[in-house]
Amino acid sequence: MASTRAEFLRLRKWPAYWIVLGVWILLNLTFAYLFNYLAYTTGEASGPSRERPREALLQQMLPAAVPEVFTQGMAMFGGALMLVLGALAVGSGYGWGSWKTVMTQGPSRTAALGGLILSLAVTVVALVCAAFVVDTGVAVLIAASQSQSLALPSLGKIAIGILAGSAILGMWTLAGALIGAIARGPALAVGLGLVWVLVVENLLRGVAAVFDPIEPVTDYLPGTAAGSLAGSMRTDDGPATPGVLDILGRNESLIVLAAYTLAFAIGTIWLIRRRDLV
Repeated sequence: MASTRAEFLRLRKWPAYWIVLGVWILLNLTFAYLFNYLAYTTGEASGPSRERPREALLQQMLPAAVPEVFTQGMAMFGGALMLVLGALAVGSGYGWGSWKTVMTQGPSRTAALGGLILSLAVTVVALVCAAFVVDTGVAVLIAASQSQSLALPSLGKIAIGILAGSAILGMWTLAGALIGAIARGPALAVGLGLVWVLVVENLLRGVAAVFDPIEPVTDYLPGTAAGSLAGSMRTDDGPATPGVLDILGRNESLIVLAAYTLAFAIGTIWLIRRRDLV
């Protein structure tokens, strides 16, 4: 617990930590509500919004749809940002020399890394809850301005939405932590992670569409599981957000994400324990 408090203090005092979290909240609001609201009020829809009737756009901006809407951007864009946070949290420890200081004078490597992983887990859950509250507030304002229902989603839908968001962002955060441990620095880790999230997985899924033997592999990639879990939350028949898929079911996606999360956490701890700190 002492290591967790110390790592959480380190993160809270770090401007990059707040920048990444703030950027995700801003992007979430922009793509989930601002653009759709402008398309609805002006009637000048473009991109995916063009293929949705105005009434469908409005329904997606009401409070009852928040658990569905706020998870749609997590599969790719939110996941990429949290992967950056995880890579920075671990990789910067090498660049600053803080890992060497902490692990040679303080707790064991397992305790120190466990503290970091727990602090990142708290961050993920807090971010998901904060995004849900902010989105609900914006949805209530939109519903009130358009004389629509202010009914909130059921407790079950809220719980599923928060669980899904935490599973998606938590997996990507620990994926970034593992890459940071492999690269022993933040810059290369961030670059490699973003290339994987934004490019490699999409290319592999494209290849699987024409080369069936690799389809069983691409169906269980981290991004596929995250996108499928986000896709399982959808009730709208319109075009999906980039990265949102329907390959795996909700329970299967949760199991795959839990397996990846555990593997990434164990891999990070094992790798740093086994290697020199310089």
